Amino acid sequence: MGAMAQKNNHQGAGTRSQRQLRVGELIRRTLSDVLLRGDVHDPELNRHSITVGEVQASPDLKVATAYVLPLGGREADEALAALRRNAPELRHHIAKAMTLKYAPQLKFMLDETFDRMDDTRRMLGEERVKRDVETPDDIDDAERD
Repeated sequence: MGAMAQKNNHQGAGTRSQRQLRVGELIRRTLSDVLLRGDVHDPELNRHSITVGEVQASPDLKVATAYVLPLGGREADEALAALRRNAPELRHHIAKAMTLKYAPQLKFMLDETFDRMDDTRRMLGEERVKRDVETPDDIDDAERD
């Protein structure tokens, strides 16, 4: 799922400026590339395959929150700890790739939108829900039973 499709899944999505969105997307792409290439010299971090779903920049562009998910959601706490431990070096890589006056401070959060989508799919697969979804609204409860 692309980052554009996820824009409205996190708090405050409707209140961000175009500049915040552009900066967030640029940081997301840069961070994804750095992690994919293994540019940070930390074996603990590099053993995780991490997806960066979205990056939200603060209004002053001084803080960027990256919503991340390790492959399959496995060892999420370890991956998050490795990202946080390497935040200064990751920030350095982002600073080199961008033309901002200041490189933003990086914060990392688990991206829970994937979990919510899985929960929704699971719920829609339940027989009871399928029955409710497939039954026209104009039939009252007495006729259903």
